[in-house]
Amino acid sequence: QVQRLAWKEGILAEIDAKISGTPTTLPLSPREGAYKYQPVEVSGRFLETRIRVLVSQKLIGAGYRIIQPFQTDDRVILVDRGFVKIDQTEDLRNDTATVLGNLHWPDEVDEYTPEPDLTRDIWFARNVPALAKALNTDPVLVIAREITPSSEKVSPIPISSSGIPNDHLQYAITWFSLAAVWAGMSGLFLFGTRRRKS
Repeated sequence: QVQRLAWKEGILAEIDAKISGTPTTLPLSPREGAYKYQPVEVSGRFLETRIRVLVSQKLIGAGYRIIQPFQTDDRVILVDRGFVKIDQTEDLRNDTATVLGNLHWPDEVDEYTPEPDLTRDIWFARNVPALAKALNTDPVLVIAREITPSSEKVSPIPISSSGIPNDHLQYAITWFSLAAVWAGMSGLFLFGTRRRKS
């Protein structure tokens, strides 16, 4: 487990390095395997529609991620602009902007994920193909790290490896604990056996 922990920490370090790398222009046909976490910089204009994805931020509470179509020179993509408190009205001026962020394909949907509440325009997970279909965009999502000009009400939630679980540390602690208990039990057993023989 210690070896697996070191391996996992190495992977997380590689992800961090990729996330913070030099941004490029948006690839023509980005695919998850090659371009996940790729830093990009895109310029264009936010369109009027948007989708709200229900989330909870530590120390802040419930709110929404704002997913909005973004028109570049030759295509329309998705931009995750960030977090807005649930009791606030998001500032969605459809201005031209430059977005610095990372390509991402979130894996948030499972058998327990509710269907979107289309009446109230609230979603419960980011599913890139479904979001793209609903907003009539290419299935490309950029998670904003910085938007210029910025909004006072929408706070970017940049990608980081801190959201990726590292279970191997807990596994290592568990296995060391079990090994210590086993060693103690074995010692007591051997000690008792020798006493009986003597």
